[in-house]
Amino acid sequence: MVAALAWQIDAGADEAIGEIPISRYRNAVGLAEAVGNPIGPVPNEGASESKPALTTATFTRTISRPTPTLKPAIDNTRAARELANAANTLEDLKEALRAFDGCPLKETATNLVFGDGNPQSKVMLIGEAPGADEDRQGKPFVGVSGQLLDRMMAWIGLDRTSFYITNILYWRPPGNRQPTAAEIAACLPFVERHIEIVDPSLLVFVGGSSAKTLLGRNEGIMRLRGQWFQYQSTGMSRPIPSTAIYHPAYLLRSPGQKRSAWRDLLAVKARLQTVP
Repeated sequence: MVAALAWQIDAGADEAIGEIPISRYRNAVGLAEAVGNPIGPVPNEGASESKPALTTATFTRTISRPTPTLKPAIDNTRAARELANAANTLEDLKEALRAFDGCPLKETATNLVFGDGNPQSKVMLIGEAPGADEDRQGKPFVGVSGQLLDRMMAWIGLDRTSFYITNILYWRPPGNRQPTAAEIAACLPFVERHIEIVDPSLLVFVGGSSAKTLLGRNEGIMRLRGQWFQYQSTGMSRPIPSTAIYHPAYLLRSPGQKRSAWRDLLAVKARLQTVP
């Protein structure tokens, strides 16, 4: 019996069926009487004589819903591009993001999470999206994952006075869910302009999402880490050496990957010695 029940649950059966038939007609009559619009007497279900014709009644309920005013994604991207390209400083870009209403995450987030660290440094780190701690403080990577990332960077002699960090999303997705393609597309022009203004000598993508987005690749972090790429956007005069490392949140779940993470950080340290 237990095995049979388990099979039904695995097959998707999540509702028990009663042994006694349910009178949908009786339920409909009860609903009609409750709203003051009876549709006639309930016939005797066990009677053999023919049932009387039902009185036809129409139930009408109007539900008022606001008409959505969402703009097409292409318009949001165009507006984002125009606002981002008009920014010449990080403060300009931050204000442009405050004025931008094309990303719905802005409506559910507490704070804009822009960037942190030293924008004059050689190294720029780019993660995925803010979490709950970041949303509260308005700074990227300040929660448990951020604390681990700080320790990781300290292993190679870097801290927030010697690197700059941001995300590909500037607002927290509700419940820390995965960002949608539309949300990423809405923020991407700002991220690209962010990189152009900071103009680092080295880019480090923290996690697979930022690496795939900015490199235009389909591979996951397992394949992208340990390699070097050249990142360049239309507003840049030169490409930037780029690499991807594991996200610290992944390392917290998979501590066995810390050896690989250590090798990746050593590669970043060695590359730093070769860039201007």
